[in-house]
Amino acid sequence: MLKLYHTKSLGFYDGGLMLASRYFMPTLKENPSEAQVPSHIYLIRAGFIRSLAAGIYEYLPLGLKVLKKIENVIRNRMDEAGALELLLPILTPAELWKETGRWDVYGKELFRLKDRKDADFALGPTHEETITDLVRKNVRSYKDLPLNFYQIQTKFRDEARPRYGLIRGREFIMKDGYSFDVSEEDAIKTYEVMKQAYHKIFQDLKLDYLMVEADVGAIGGKFSHEFVVKVPSGEAHIVYCEKCGYAANVEAAKFHHHKLPPEEALPLEKVYTPNVSSVEEVANFLKVQPQKVVKTLVYKADDKFVAVLIRGDREVNETKLANLLKALDVRPATSEELQNLGLVEGFIGPIGLNLPIYADYSIHELYNFVVGANEKDYHYKNVNLQRDLKVEHFYDLATAKEGDPCPVCKEPLKETTGLEVGHIFLLGTKYSSAMKAYFTDKDGKEKPIVMGCYGIGVSRLMAAIVEQYHDDKGIIWPDIVAPFDLHILILNVKDENSVKVGFDIYEKAKSLGIDVLLDDRDMSAGAKFKDADLVGIPNRIVIGKSLNEGKVEYQRRESQDKTLVELEKVEELLKSLVKR
Repeated sequence: MLKLYHTKSLGFYDGGLMLASRYFMPTLKENPSEAQVPSHIYLIRAGFIRSLAAGIYEYLPLGLKVLKKIENVIRNRMDEAGALELLLPILTPAELWKETGRWDVYGKELFRLKDRKDADFALGPTHEETITDLVRKNVRSYKDLPLNFYQIQTKFRDEARPRYGLIRGREFIMKDGYSFDVSEEDAIKTYEVMKQAYHKIFQDLKLDYLMVEADVGAIGGKFSHEFVVKVPSGEAHIVYCEKCGYAANVEAAKFHHHKLPPEEALPLEKVYTPNVSSVEEVANFLKVQPQKVVKTLVYKADDKFVAVLIRGDREVNETKLANLLKALDVRPATSEELQNLGLVEGFIGPIGLNLPIYADYSIHELYNFVVGANEKDYHYKNVNLQRDLKVEHFYDLATAKEGDPCPVCKEPLKETTGLEVGHIFLLGTKYSSAMKAYFTDKDGKEKPIVMGCYGIGVSRLMAAIVEQYHDDKGIIWPDIVAPFDLHILILNVKDENSVKVGFDIYEKAKSLGIDVLLDDRDMSAGAKFKDADLVGIPNRIVIGKSLNEGKVEYQRRESQDKTLVELEKVEELLKSLVKR
């Protein structure tokens, strides 16, 4: 029996009901001007989030419900894998960051502040230092290990260009986890357990994703993998092989280099190339293929300048170069810097160049190629490595691209864009050694703990799901994270029978454990349908004209198909929804 109380729209109300008339769900008819990608557009339009400042968002009741359901999926799988949840402070003292050197390394993305005593602190973008400090204070023996912790917490990064809503923000919610083992062998086993837990999480969320090899970046460590959701708006560029399954972020991707047939060395020749400087212009002028033109590119790596040799049809991967040089900052030299070095922009070449030279593998098997002559309007042609250049070492410095041979099976690689939603690292002893997080082994020897770390962008996952699950009308939430399981629409709230049936179905659904939103608003049917499509609740029951025939309408959000269900069979329908 319903407990009825007076309301604005229906004239009665049960205080425990989820009614649209009493719910905070401020939908918008038009796309927000600042939003460019589907997730940003629909999460704002459907009333899930609102912007407070650039890269900082408020989660409204609908958004928070989705966020909590995503967190529950993550918690279930992390708990299942044996990780223990804790909660660390957001505010972290600078001393910990200085122990690892990251106070300077992290750069401008680190939010820094001082307390009233002028002590330095940071708002945590990640918590390697904090968790390592906790462990070193409490772990003494191998008997205290292994340990595996995680937390779900707000993080802060002062992004230079926050954009795309929840995809790249300055304040965001993250699951970060950290493991501690006695040996690298054990740490790799833990890493594999976490890797499988991540696969289960993204499968639970019904995401189309790839696990890819990745660069370790500022976090550091021995190796890492990213979990990338395939979406057009993604900032991650991925190459992958459909045959063997190899996949990597282009920052770390390898590829097989074709060996070229040897050629007879032709005489070195200096040629006049007036106003010709780009690879395409030089190739056309000298009637050679672009891959026969070798670019000499000058970079500033921290405080020194280096030259990189690479084939004309390839691009230098600055992340690979930075890793090779162990440099914090790598960028192309400016025109002014080139001039100060005595170099002629557009005509730089390796012959006689007074800079350290790093050669990419792409020129290892190259014969009779073209380089700049370090003189305006001149190039050398028929350059050969053994005779004209002394290059002792070759490195993988090129960016992989679609069509390159897979490094594993040599099949052509494919390229796609994606959104990074998870990243796991085998840290090794980088942090434990720096912070003296030691344990005593069975032989009484003191050793650094071997660590791993495991991150998931929780708020970014909300955006990733919408990027993959939407149409031109709005969001299509997968059942597992939808804000409600069922959306009941009463099209004519002035019709007593429609209202009674709507509330009866609501009560039956609630008794079965179904999370329901009942649209009792006194507004047009068209407006209700548009809001329902925008919000994207997976199951919908509509009480409309078909009620005259003793039927209601059922529809799945992802389908345009509508099914008429007799009132006597509604409970059977509701029970089928529970099984989902």
